[in-house]
Amino acid sequence: MKKTFWFLLIVLPGLAKPAAAQDTVLTVTNHDYLDSLNSSILQQKRYIQVFLPAGYNPGNAGAPGSTPKYDVLYVLDGGNWNTGLISRIQRFVEGEGNMPPTIIVSVMGIDRNVELTPTHLDSWKGSGGGEKFLAYITKELIPHIDSTCPTNGDNTLWGHSLSGMFAVYTMLNSPASFKSYIAADPSIWWDNNLVAKMAAAKLPAMTGLKATLYVSGREGQVHDMRIDTLETVLKSAAPPGLRWQVVPYKDETHSSVRLKTTYDGLKFTYAGLVSDIQFVPDSGIVLKDSPMKIWYFDDTTRMHYTLDGTTPTESSDRVQREITLNGPAKVTFKRFTNRSRYDKTVTGVFSVGTPPLPVRMPKTARPGGFSYAYYEGDWDSWPDLKKLQPVKTGITDKDFDPDKLPRRNNYALLIDGFIEAKEDGYHLFLFNADKDSKLYVGGKQLIKWEGGYTHQTATYMLPLKKGIYPFTIQYLHKKEDFRLRYSWLTPGRMSTKQPQPIPFDAQYSLTPPSGTPRSSTSRPPSAPTQ
Repeated sequence: MKKTFWFLLIVLPGLAKPAAAQDTVLTVTNHDYLDSLNSSILQQKRYIQVFLPAGYNPGNAGAPGSTPKYDVLYVLDGGNWNTGLISRIQRFVEGEGNMPPTIIVSVMGIDRNVELTPTHLDSWKGSGGGEKFLAYITKELIPHIDSTCPTNGDNTLWGHSLSGMFAVYTMLNSPASFKSYIAADPSIWWDNNLVAKMAAAKLPAMTGLKATLYVSGREGQVHDMRIDTLETVLKSAAPPGLRWQVVPYKDETHSSVRLKTTYDGLKFTYAGLVSDIQFVPDSGIVLKDSPMKIWYFDDTTRMHYTLDGTTPTESSDRVQREITLNGPAKVTFKRFTNRSRYDKTVTGVFSVGTPPLPVRMPKTARPGGFSYAYYEGDWDSWPDLKKLQPVKTGITDKDFDPDKLPRRNNYALLIDGFIEAKEDGYHLFLFNADKDSKLYVGGKQLIKWEGGYTHQTATYMLPLKKGIYPFTIQYLHKKEDFRLRYSWLTPGRMSTKQPQPIPFDAQYSLTPPSGTPRSSTSRPPSAPTQ
């Protein structure tokens, strides 16, 4: 079993996700700096701390098109009390693929009773400076960050307690400044539920609002904070473009609720974001009057599709685990997110083509593996092998392992021979490789590998008659992280959705390898091999 394990590592997406890990020394590097600006609105010098994404390269700043642009998360009540916690949670959520790299701005305060309260209460000394503080954030702070950091204009505002109430106040009074709001146990009770009343008056008219709002509370304390009042207003008055959620947490304190709120709030903000969309097969040939199925293994909640090549909308058909194709189609899947910038679309083409025909088996062919030739060199495209001498040749039998070839990168591997299809019907080919590598069956290029770290397996559905077909892989290996893997799923096993290695008794070698994919039309077809 050990000798053939490398063939089995290709799995259909969603059935298994192999992972490798080892112990490492924990090293956390913060790309942060302290900044300040003189606010003419507040008549004060204000300090902020800016945390840049780990992948940010300041050396590229200023080079047109070289620096990515990032979302920005503004943290009210900044400093280590909140920002220290939030920066760690953000790093984790990003690492799990649930949000993109993000700039974090710690908005440090001077007197929160003044800055975060939109009205004056006699019992709160100095209260009522919220309007000025909002103007400082929207007219001075955000423009300052946009002018000094590579931002893309998509901002999130985070607040807790009084600053949580201020976050909701901001959404109602400056809706264009932020795309998302996270309010941890907000003090909606302020000034006799001022913000909830404001929401009831303003939300119905905010028809163009496209935003998310995540509000948390504590079980048993939701009424005391008047969060339930805000929730009632949202249920009756929230415009269609506002995606919102109110979540009460059990067994949390006013302080500890920040942790779960931040994690869940960031995931809600970017709900629907995925690193990749992959349906199987992602292209192929479909025969008239011979339906075939497309499979999708991941969450279908926000997935919609079309079969005519048009871009899906949220009113298009929802993706199912299996979709039947009865003829040619240009299949387009789209996943919708809470942050439309990160909506993702993938297309596959299924045509009514001419499948390859079986050929006569050459007398020199032998079962038990394909022929291979290994060449060393640093090429950007497939080399002309006629001018090269292989370093090593052999058969891809049970002892062959491409991971044990002399080089870890910068080589070309030609695998050449014949496969035997032992039944009529659709055959699914799966291929993991490196950039510009190609897989041919019957002289027809099925796959040119253009994947990456999040989309490593390319798939192709091909109808075949029983018989012998030329089989060629041109594998150009440049990146050590990628590996050559190939397998298939035959008609009789299609319902299992479990690909297998090509059996050795269905692999035939022809030495030496030709270097050029053989065409199935270059030889007359033979009767199926039994």
